[in-house]
Amino acid sequence: MKYTIIALLALVLCSAIANQTKYEEFKAKYRSVTYGQLQYSQDSLQTMFDEFLVIFKNEQPSEVDDYQRRSTIFGLNLAMIVAHNIDSTKSWKMGINEYTDMTEDEFFNHFRFADNADQKCSATSSEPLRFDGDLPTHVDWRESGKVTPVKNQGSCGSCWTFSTVGSMEAHALISSGETSGPNFSEQQLVDCADASTYDCHGCAGGLPSYAFNYIRDHGMTTEETYPYHAVDETCYFDKSMTTVTTTGPHNITAGDEDELHSALANAGPVSIAFQVVGDFRNYESGVYTSTECDNGPMDVNHAVLAVGYGHNTTSDLPYYTIKNSWGDSWGNQGYFDMESGVNMCGVAVCNSFPLNVSWTKKSAIKSFMTPQ
Repeated sequence: MKYTIIALLALVLCSAIANQTKYEEFKAKYRSVTYGQLQYSQDSLQTMFDEFLVIFKNEQPSEVDDYQRRSTIFGLNLAMIVAHNIDSTKSWKMGINEYTDMTEDEFFNHFRFADNADQKCSATSSEPLRFDGDLPTHVDWRESGKVTPVKNQGSCGSCWTFSTVGSMEAHALISSGETSGPNFSEQQLVDCADASTYDCHGCAGGLPSYAFNYIRDHGMTTEETYPYHAVDETCYFDKSMTTVTTTGPHNITAGDEDELHSALANAGPVSIAFQVVGDFRNYESGVYTSTECDNGPMDVNHAVLAVGYGHNTTSDLPYYTIKNSWGDSWGNQGYFDMESGVNMCGVAVCNSFPLNVSWTKKSAIKSFMTPQ
């Protein structure tokens, strides 16, 4: 059984690497176009779109029912990308991803932003944690192998589960000293963290701080045991499935970015939230800033995972490095950098991470990964 699991993990990993390579090769091939260095004709746009369909959508142009409409939307979005990228005042670049053939409304509907249940982030009540010593100028938990691969939430407003699970996975690896282990189950949270007890609403949204409370009370299993389907289903978890747990969240004081930096440096990746606005869907690289987004606790609409921080020498801006859940064709292989220190888009108002993450089964990672 363990050999089978390892083989499946290897197959999934190889497939993900192959897809990411294709995405990066496409982006590199057309970067002179997207950066406005090379003008394109209608014919070259059509060729570009046809390649996009094959690489990002796994579709042949002849198989796309609304081909002309999608082609037109792709062209309009490409023009927007080019116009942004030739503006030398911008601190970040736009690029093509698997959503470039969607309108802004279609994109927001795909991730069900409009369905989000009304929730005010209350992750502000914990006693602040203070750590000794000076903070490093650069932190990135990926460099020590403590961050699991980027996932894709699909057409379900379940970003909160991916933020929660990504944090649990990272802190489990930190607590165990390992650099690989099983992924945990987002679908369990979608199905089982109920609205009446935890104010979580499946594909209609939730908060990581509340999800950590659910895991404290019930435990969490693996994605292999409870796979993700991107729809609301009936909960079938029982405690015999539990692989990992936590004593609950530490909630970072709202607006305290010094505490957020300290937690990232000393504790590990942090579940955070911010407000997605229209231009963010095209992010590719650089330090994201916006004059359009709001930054209050009622404004945030997307939960993600901060995995580090640093300073960008090109734009001379400090930033957080953040793992998204829109697949690795989006952004910088699924990640983005956002300006820090100014509560950009509300990035500092709703932050938490799990405390005392522990394996409930003896040597859970090693027994899962190592053949007997």
